[in-house]
Amino acid sequence: MLTVDFSRFPLAPGDRVLDLGCGAGRHAFECYRRGARVVALDRNGEEIREVAKWFAAMKEAGEAPAGATATAMEGDALALPFPDESFDVVIISEVMEHIPDDKGVLAEMVRVLKPGGRIAVTVPRYGPEKVCWALSDAYHEVEGGHIRIYKADELLAKMREAGLKPYGTHHAHALHAPYWWLKCAFGVDNDKVLPVRAYHKLLVWDIMKKPLATRVAEQALNPLIGKSFVAYATKPHLPRAAAA
Repeated sequence: MLTVDFSRFPLAPGDRVLDLGCGAGRHAFECYRRGARVVALDRNGEEIREVAKWFAAMKEAGEAPAGATATAMEGDALALPFPDESFDVVIISEVMEHIPDDKGVLAEMVRVLKPGGRIAVTVPRYGPEKVCWALSDAYHEVEGGHIRIYKADELLAKMREAGLKPYGTHHAHALHAPYWWLKCAFGVDNDKVLPVRAYHKLLVWDIMKKPLATRVAEQALNPLIGKSFVAYATKPHLPRAAAA
């Protein structure tokens, strides 16, 4: 289940990609399949070890084209272990809402991104996230949980302040918003209650089968209740005088 729309966020074979806060690796795997040279970084060592296993399995199965590479590593988003201008593409998906120093993370991403490079940022959308917070304290008042809710204009302003030039936005995962509302209403750790179990089965069926009906429904509902807000931006080239 991808949050970044690669039809709006073009990726070329050979691009060097950083998936920052990669989690289980869904975007990193897609970039690898598309021929990129991928670095998947997360502070969670257990998840990184799983991502590394999947990279190895993909290579063994021939899922990535010749020239594509993939590395999984532990690291700190506020102190990235890479030189300036190391990457053509940076993706940070559903991460910034967890980090107190979000401006610091943006500064690090801009530092390691090449001039002319592209960045994709996804965060929980303000409206659906507000509903979750209103229904359940346990949803966000946990260690490592969500510490803020972004308004779209606020996130875009922070991206511009960091030196990025946003060029597009959209919403994603409308069908997942009601699922999280149900979980918050019945208890975020209560997966056995019937409405939650039934809706989860629907989502798994949708992800596996990708039926036209749910694809059309989600596209129609995304502007209204899409669970994620997605923003795309570029790092402008410096004017020659400034670069000199």
